[in-house]
Amino acid sequence: MEQAPTPSLLPTGRTHVLSIIGHPIGQVRSPIVVNTELARRGIDAVLVPVDIEASALGAFFTVLRAFENTPGAIVTIPHKIAAAEYVDALSDRARLLGAVNMVRRLPDGRLEGDMSDGLGFLAAAAQQGVSAQGKSVAVFGGGAVGRAILLACCEAGASRVAFHEPDGDRRAALHRLAESAGFADRVTLDAISTYPEADIAVNASPLGMRPDDPLPFAPDRLAPHAHVADVVTEPEISPLLAAARACGLTVQTGRAMAEAQRDIQLAFFGLDQAAGELA
Repeated sequence: MEQAPTPSLLPTGRTHVLSIIGHPIGQVRSPIVVNTELARRGIDAVLVPVDIEASALGAFFTVLRAFENTPGAIVTIPHKIAAAEYVDALSDRARLLGAVNMVRRLPDGRLEGDMSDGLGFLAAAAQQGVSAQGKSVAVFGGGAVGRAILLACCEAGASRVAFHEPDGDRRAALHRLAESAGFADRVTLDAISTYPEADIAVNASPLGMRPDDPLPFAPDRLAPHAHVADVVTEPEISPLLAAARACGLTVQTGRAMAEAQRDIQLAFFGLDQAAGELA
């Protein structure tokens, strides 16, 4: 039987151009993961990284509205919260979180935002047989990713989600989210002292991206059954995960979380059909 030709990654004049924006952007894994899958499916689209400083975010979304051959943009650190202010409509999940990591452009130029980080976190955990149901979760970092993990774990039936977040405004935002979502009785802000009791311990902060960063918490204080996750994608095995492995704990990488969101993102942007046409 004759083999089908391998789809080309080269863009054409008809190519849909999806972007991923952040600052910095060099650490992102999504271009490799998404472009490989687009080529495998024969979809004429490409994901390109765009390094945007916070001061230029408004200008980017102005261009996005007029960018007729784009399905939208993926949003990464540090823009997930700020980007929510530039869209015309938010999903219920994104509205609760006050953050987006996907912005879809509609044919008339309007923008819709959603947030898939929490779903990706749970999907990556499930790949290792780990569920949040009935579990105690400790999260270090209360930014957009931390909020998404809070919502996803509580919706999945976690018995308790404890946070450590030094910033007062972010702690207040976590409290408001827990109240609004109806999970206030399961969310606390004492992870720095209670995390040794956690079944799942998560670094949802940027700690680990730089070689001289301290560990967000000490994995050797966790129980032998604990599962340790990190949202940092570069390096793949962060110092935290290396230390957790040395303690014999199971670990979950930031790359696994990012890759678990691939199909969610392609469907959101209408790029999940072999024909490659925008939905």
